[in-house]
Amino acid sequence: MLPFYVGAQDLEYKQSNAISYLDLKTDSLSEYQKKMCLLDIYYPQKKEKVPVIIWFHGGGLTTGEREVPAALKKKGYVIVGVGHRLAPLVKAESCIEDAAAAVAWVFKNIELYNGDPNSIFISGHSAGGYLALMITMNKKMLSKHGVDANKIAGLVPFSGHTITHFKIRSERGIPGKQPLIDEFAPLYYVRKEAPPILLITGDRELEMLGRYEENAYFYRMMKVCGHNDIKLYEMDGYGHIMVGPAYPLLLRFVERVSKVKMSN
Repeated sequence: MLPFYVGAQDLEYKQSNAISYLDLKTDSLSEYQKKMCLLDIYYPQKKEKVPVIIWFHGGGLTTGEREVPAALKKKGYVIVGVGHRLAPLVKAESCIEDAAAAVAWVFKNIELYNGDPNSIFISGHSAGGYLALMITMNKKMLSKHGVDANKIAGLVPFSGHTITHFKIRSERGIPGKQPLIDEFAPLYYVRKEAPPILLITGDRELEMLGRYEENAYFYRMMKVCGHNDIKLYEMDGYGHIMVGPAYPLLLRFVERVSKVKMSN
């Protein structure tokens, strides 16, 4: 697949690592926050501002580490890999708070890395997809930081929970096979004016605990609300670990939406 920007593979790229997205001057920060609440930013050396993809890693909100996926490099975009605190050292809802703080920091600072703050896309796999969904759909999470979630250019969760995350349910003593939709469920916040969305899951017969069906219900309820720029892709033959073949779908989505924004 050709990169969005002609010659993107020939550009020079840099990567800045371990950038804190919290205010280090705040005395209330724990050492754990200072260690985990960090960003890696991969960006092209280009005069024009380019679209940004924020990537949240998977791991059930209990494991994993920030990453800049190799499949997203040299495509002409700024890529931001986000780290956050993990359960059980903190409650799982703290992961959502960290994710919102990271996205707000990107909105306010990404121009320093040649990123376009008006073209920020949010993506991630599994727990990362859930975080991407939560901070986009629950507008209160970003509004705490002075950012309007509707300014997000697009949302692309890979196999993300749309019901309340199983770790949050586990903390309440709710079994993993018992679904719940409350204020920690992206489904709770379906709305017409949300950004463009691309939902990607594995094969419904191979996925985790009904993950395809969760996303299908989210898709249908968004359509019922009047949201028309949403699609759902089921990766036939792939289970929960379907990131490899899904990356090109993310890149094509970013290209499509970016071109529409540039033409308006």
